Amino acid sequence: MTITAQGSPAELPAPAQAPAVDAAPGPAAAAPLPEIAERPGRCLPGGVAVLTALAVAAGTAALLLGPAGSSPVLRGSAAAFLAAVAALTALGLVRGRPGAVWLLSRHGAYRGTVRRTGLLWISPLLLRRRVDTSLRHWRSSPIEATDAKGIPLRTTVLVVWRVRDTARAAFTVHDHVRYLREQVEAAVARCVSRLPADDFHGPGPTLRDADRLADDLTRSLVEDLRPVGVEVFSARPVRVDYAPAVAAAMRRAQLAALDARHRRAALDDALTAVGETVRGLLDRGLVDLEDYERKALVRDLTVAYCTARAVEGPPPAG
Repeated sequence: MTITAQGSPAELPAPAQAPAVDAAPGPAAAAPLPEIAERPGRCLPGGVAVLTALAVAAGTAALLLGPAGSSPVLRGSAAAFLAAVAALTALGLVRGRPGAVWLLSRHGAYRGTVRRTGLLWISPLLLRRRVDTSLRHWRSSPIEATDAKGIPLRTTVLVVWRVRDTARAAFTVHDHVRYLREQVEAAVARCVSRLPADDFHGPGPTLRDADRLADDLTRSLVEDLRPVGVEVFSARPVRVDYAPAVAAAMRRAQLAALDARHRRAALDDALTAVGETVRGLLDRGLVDLEDYERKALVRDLTVAYCTARAVEGPPPAG
């Protein structure tokens, strides 16, 4: 016999909860590197450096040629210091010219870009490298690609470009000129594959539309080269030719399409002339033809017109 205590039952203790276990820390997210961008470098006008060098030279001469009352050791130390200042002043003189800038770095770190022209003084403790920022053009060799129908082509492109951001061009890519040329090849392969080289059966868009192809190439290269500080002004196709392996076959296909188009135009002209002739005869009441007679007349007139056109030959090219 089980006896239970009267009254409110005692509350049962809550089950012990396991201590919260922190999630295993994953790899720390790498902080994004600061984006490099061109900034002005420090320099002084060259005239100030020249005056400083002259003043140091004059002070050195006065020190060496002055009275010998002071200690020779102090005089030698002062002369050596002034000579070092003169050497640093002379070594820092550079010439800035239009279309080129000085890229400054120290121990591989970017220290600025000097775009000023004329005689300048830049600290000789910095590594100086001249970067060409003038407008440049490059004509590619024939680039192999395939059009929208898979026909191999050879395309030559003329690109007009310049370096806009020297810091990106120097530090975000190993060789910006080589990178430009490789991006041109990739852009040509991508843009050429969107359209057929020729459309022998209709007036559809083709690669013979040089302006359209140039717009596609320029837009693609502008987007690809902006991150490395290169500005592309235009990329125009100079030549778009079939590859030698298929050039003869495509030439025959082009001639066959032109001949078919000429025959179709000649037939349309003949049918138009026959229709006007038959309509004129009927309107004037010169003939009264049954249906089978009208068909026979149309056939005979069509043969006559086509024969006359074949004898006369195609019209001369305008």
